[in-house]
Amino acid sequence: MEDNKDNRRPGLKISLIPFVFLFGMIGLLVNAGGAGYVQDWSWGVLLLCAVVALSISLMFYRRPGNEYKQGLKLCSVQIMPALPILALIATVSVSWMASGVVPTLIVYGLELINPSIFPLVACLVCACVSVLSGSSWTTIATIGVAFIGIGEAMGYYPPLVAGAIISGAYFGDKVSPLSDTTVLASSSCGVDLFTHIRNMMRTSIPALLIALAVFGGVGLFATPAAAEENAQILISGLEGMYNISAWTLLIPLLTIVLLALKVSTRNTLILSTLAGCLGVILFQGGLSDNAGPAGQTAEILKALCFGTSSSVDDEILQNLTSTGGIKGMMPTIFLVLSGMFFGGVMLGSGMISAITNAFVKHLHSRRGIVSATVGTGIFLNCTTSDQYLSIILNANVYSELYGRKGIEPKFLSRTVEDSTSVTSVLVPWNSCGLTQSTVLGVSTLAYLPFCVFNLMSPVMSIAAAWLTERRKSIREVRNMAG
Repeated sequence: MEDNKDNRRPGLKISLIPFVFLFGMIGLLVNAGGAGYVQDWSWGVLLLCAVVALSISLMFYRRPGNEYKQGLKLCSVQIMPALPILALIATVSVSWMASGVVPTLIVYGLELINPSIFPLVACLVCACVSVLSGSSWTTIATIGVAFIGIGEAMGYYPPLVAGAIISGAYFGDKVSPLSDTTVLASSSCGVDLFTHIRNMMRTSIPALLIALAVFGGVGLFATPAAAEENAQILISGLEGMYNISAWTLLIPLLTIVLLALKVSTRNTLILSTLAGCLGVILFQGGLSDNAGPAGQTAEILKALCFGTSSSVDDEILQNLTSTGGIKGMMPTIFLVLSGMFFGGVMLGSGMISAITNAFVKHLHSRRGIVSATVGTGIFLNCTTSDQYLSIILNANVYSELYGRKGIEPKFLSRTVEDSTSVTSVLVPWNSCGLTQSTVLGVSTLAYLPFCVFNLMSPVMSIAAAWLTERRKSIREVRNMAG
């Protein structure tokens, strides 16, 4: 054993064992059944990894019990507030579908958006809505659901559409002063919020432009052959199932107003759900033709809890209009709790700090420091299963090193957000990846290759550090020559 028991702290090689086990199990799941298996069984893998880490720590190291409690507490403080948000996202999905909001948005979108520019429009609109709302989760749970339906109706590959939606939503979330992750990243690094946002533009805008070029090119050169025909079939189907009316758009308009007034995400989702429930009665005449007021209320509450389903023959239409409700969100909630347990054990055992400390002590150049910050952010997303905790830990790990090397804190806050908040949605067992895959109905590993903005942001951060270091070297050579 490479570590001294008296130190009660595992070393790098021992700390890597749970992650070797984690990624080995993920590889077996992918080989056995594809990305869907990873989504279905991640909770079990995370619990097994937590047991492996806990067993190693208890058998070979004498870590005080309160350190495990502290690790679990730290994870729970960050993750537990997300659980009611997940349940509320499910109720918004049900009420907006049953009230005709999502069907109306889909019908209008199919009629107004040219199929050849649809991926580009989906990315841009989600970016704009997310800038205004400051929330990628709210954007994806509302307008994103409509766009995934429009794209599927046009014949686009659903993971591609999900990638466009997520790319736009996370760009807007990242540069919005209303975003909680943006505020957290700047405050954790001691940087003024708007200084942080201005500095992020240097990496975020190039990453977004690359994403827009990709989605624009896909639309122009790979438009589905039967896009317009498929769209008309879906429009006819939705018009037969729902009362398609512009009045239903008052509900999302209310949501936008609430977000503009900076109402909290939780309260916004509650009010959006209530407005959707009212819309079910006002715009669709309720969920049952024969029930009175009490019966209608009971039917709506049942739908919020257990979801809705349709009996139409068209499979696309059936999948599009069916919702899971709070019951359908429970596997995601359970998976989030499993991730919280894994992250708590990894923190309490000291394995996360052992791995991050091994990175830090070998760093010297600016390029190496930024690259390590990016790697650590992605690593923490995989281990803590929560973007907020990952942001805080990443900032704390590198703040002293950045100061010692004379690198301004604004570059730390930018790198933390480039690598942490935008990549959380790419991890199947992270709370962000779990939520968006459940809401959009596309597995995380399936949409991952198409999240161009999220993939390019860390690359842009490293490229910016390389260019800065390169310019500095050229200046030094010129000064010496002069």
